[in-house]
Amino acid sequence: MNKANQAPFFKGSFVNPSGETSMDNSRKIIHIDMDAFYASIEQRDNPRLKGKPVVVGGDPCSRGVVCTCSYEARKFGVHSAMASSKAKKLCPQAIFLQPRMEHYQQQSMQIREIFMEYTDMIEPLSLDEAYLDVTVNKKGMPSATLIARDILYQIKLRTGLTASAGVSFNKFLAKVASDVNKPYGMKVVPPWEASAFIDTLPIGKFHGVGKVTAHKLKNLGINTGADLKKMTIHELIRHFGKNGSYYYEIAHALDNRPVDPSRIRKSVGRETTLAEDVNDRTLMLQILAELAEEVEETLLRIQEQGRTIVLKIKYDDFQSVTRSRTLLHDTHSAKEMMHHAETLLEKTEAGQRNVRLLGISVTNFPNKESGAIQLEFDF
Repeated sequence: MNKANQAPFFKGSFVNPSGETSMDNSRKIIHIDMDAFYASIEQRDNPRLKGKPVVVGGDPCSRGVVCTCSYEARKFGVHSAMASSKAKKLCPQAIFLQPRMEHYQQQSMQIREIFMEYTDMIEPLSLDEAYLDVTVNKKGMPSATLIARDILYQIKLRTGLTASAGVSFNKFLAKVASDVNKPYGMKVVPPWEASAFIDTLPIGKFHGVGKVTAHKLKNLGINTGADLKKMTIHELIRHFGKNGSYYYEIAHALDNRPVDPSRIRKSVGRETTLAEDVNDRTLMLQILAELAEEVEETLLRIQEQGRTIVLKIKYDDFQSVTRSRTLLHDTHSAKEMMHHAETLLEKTEAGQRNVRLLGISVTNFPNKESGAIQLEFDF
């Protein structure tokens, strides 16, 4: 559906028109994605910003980076992870605001509380998105579609913010579907429509397929999901290595990953998949600095510190590498994270190779029952 108060897609959950249940795909997964979360909060809190291009991020007169922006700014080509100075050139009338991470986290927790009224099977991906497994739910509702609609309504009613939802029988399809009718929309992909949905999906819309890979796929004559299905798993592995298996699976709607609400927190981190691959190390450090600030905010909120700083890089061919540094002391400082992140970045091929994802985390939380100290070695 195009807007959450309309109902073209609200036709019951996973029971097809003949009344038969859907093959063996009995799971009911919802992916909720807030619409321009940080910018929407700013527009809600300050009515004068409504309808105006709002950019949340660093100072455009320095080396700031865009965290997110309103849909009014996106019309000018502004997007997350873009240098704020470039965003200012694209949209001179944009209103730039510094992030208020603690406030955004509070809003995220309020939204999480809404989710918990329906299920405890919640897997947060970030402050503004999460997977929910509602196969068995607290309200006893048989329709995942109606649950998703109700959640979107409750978020709007209680917070004044809008979200979009994807509903399907696995995480991959739910994630892709949530982006189809943004903002404030929903898309349902039941099992009997999954194949047709994938067939018409442009290759660049597949979650996990970046611009470089999409370009390579198009050079092979693969422009849609239907084209991707024609490739055998062996052909895809030959062209893309181990990632070929992943492309084969998503083309055939295969994704058995469960929604995992039980992960014990052993680290705090933030990462971002860049809208465009980058090879500028200065820009990478700017992006990492924004992420480090978010990590610091979370560590302070949960009253935790760690001794190991981890840098994560994913290159444009999807190869991931990590570099870490373990300290003699605990830290929650973004400034200290960045002091070591700059050194760790130099120990990667970032800059020589294009980068599609950046992340930074703090782990190795101290065992408060032990007096053991992790020594620091500079490899």
